[in-house]
Amino acid sequence: MIDSVIRELVTNARSHAFDEFQVNWEDQSHLVSCLHCLQHPSAQESGLHVTGVSWSCTGSVIACAYGRIDDGDWSTERSCVCTWNLDRRGLDPKQADLVLDVPTAVTALCCHPNQPALIAGGLFSGEVVVWDTSRTQDPVLVQTGMSADSHREPVYQVAWVPLQKKGEFGVLSACSGGRVLLWTVDSDLGRLVLNAAYALVQQQVPHSSTTSFKARGSSTVGVTALALSPWDPDTFLVGSEGGLLLRCSFSSQTPAAAPSEGHNATLRAPAVFLFRPRSGPVHSIHCSPFHRNLFVSAGTDGLAHLHSLLQADPLLSLRVSDSYVFQVQWSPTRPLVFAAATGQGEVQIFDLGRRSQRPAATMEQGGANQAATCLAFNHQNPQLLAVGNTKGSVCIWQLSHNLTEHSPRESGQLEQIANQVAE
Repeated sequence: MIDSVIRELVTNARSHAFDEFQVNWEDQSHLVSCLHCLQHPSAQESGLHVTGVSWSCTGSVIACAYGRIDDGDWSTERSCVCTWNLDRRGLDPKQADLVLDVPTAVTALCCHPNQPALIAGGLFSGEVVVWDTSRTQDPVLVQTGMSADSHREPVYQVAWVPLQKKGEFGVLSACSGGRVLLWTVDSDLGRLVLNAAYALVQQQVPHSSTTSFKARGSSTVGVTALALSPWDPDTFLVGSEGGLLLRCSFSSQTPAAAPSEGHNATLRAPAVFLFRPRSGPVHSIHCSPFHRNLFVSAGTDGLAHLHSLLQADPLLSLRVSDSYVFQVQWSPTRPLVFAAATGQGEVQIFDLGRRSQRPAATMEQGGANQAATCLAFNHQNPQLLAVGNTKGSVCIWQLSHNLTEHSPRESGQLEQIANQVAE
C-alpha cells in the first residue's frame, strides 16, 4: 500500500501537466483597493492640479507637485510641493507632513534614487530646483535661477541621471523649447551648474525608409516626454508636442543647428533614430525594467504603444482611453504589466500575458471630468500605486498579488513579444 502511494507521488512530481497553471486565489473585484486619498486643502481651493507624483527611495514618503495641465498663463500663480509619510502613525490625509511653497506652477517632480531627503523639480518658469526636505529653514538646496543657461519655457520632465563619478547624480531636464539640459549639483555655490546641453531641431531629426516625416512649423522640437534607459547609460528617449518619438545619445558630438541663446555649454544634437511619429503630442514614455529593448509610450491618441528600440513601428498598440493618456509606467515587479493614467479619470492596468487586450484592472478616480494626470509605482512596496488628478488629490491604491507577483514563464513571454516583427 505504502509502495503504491510513493510510486504515485513520484509520478506526480515528474508530471508537467500543471506547468502552465496559475492558481487564482482572489476574486477579480479585489484586484485593487483605495487605501488613502491625500489632499492639500489650500491647493484644492486654488483649483490646482496634481502634476507629478514620486516615491522616496525608502518607499515610505510620497511627494506630490501642484500646478496646471490646462491652457493659460500660470506663471504668476503660487504653487507647492507636498509630502506625506505613509508609515507615520498619525497620518492625516488632509494635512501634508511637509509643504514646500513655490512661486510658480510645478510642472515636473522626481525623488532622488538613494537620498530620501532630495527632490528635483521643474517649474513653469523654466527653472530647475532641488529641495532638501531635511533643511527646515531653507529647503531649496540648489536651483538654476533665471541664468543664461536655464530653460526659457516650462520644464516638462526632470530625472536623476548617474554621472561618471560613481555614486553621484545629476539632474536632466527637458522643456517645450526643445532643450534637454544636464545639471550637476553644486551645493557649495547653492546652484545647479550646466554640464551638457542638447537641442532638438526639426532639420536634424533622423529619417528612415520606414518613417515619413515632414518638418513643419517651428524649427525646434518641443519636448513633452523623456525617458532614461535603465540598461544603457548613453540612451534616452524623447517625445514631442508634434508627435515625434526619438532615440537619443548623450555622447553625440554633432553640433546642434540652433542658436546658443547664451548657453555656456555647446549645444549638441542628440537624436539618432526616429520611431513612427504619432498623430498628436507624446505625453509619456517609460523603458521596461525587464527587457533592454522594450518601452511603452502614450499621448493624445488614447493608445499605449509598445515599442522595440530596434524597430520604427510599434510592436503593439492598445486602446486605453477615448481621451488622452497622461502617463504610462511599467510595473517594477511584473514584466508584462504596465499602468496608464487617462484623461477620463481612470487608471487602467494591462497584463500582456492575458489573451484579452482589455485591462486586467481599472481604478476609478471618481468625479466627472476629473483627469488622472500622473501615477507612480512604489519600488520598495510594489503593492502601492500613487495616482494624482485634476481634483488636486493623490490616491494611494493597493494592488493584489495577481498584479504584483512575478508569474512563471513571464520573462519568456516578454522575450517573445520583444522578438516579434512590427506589422
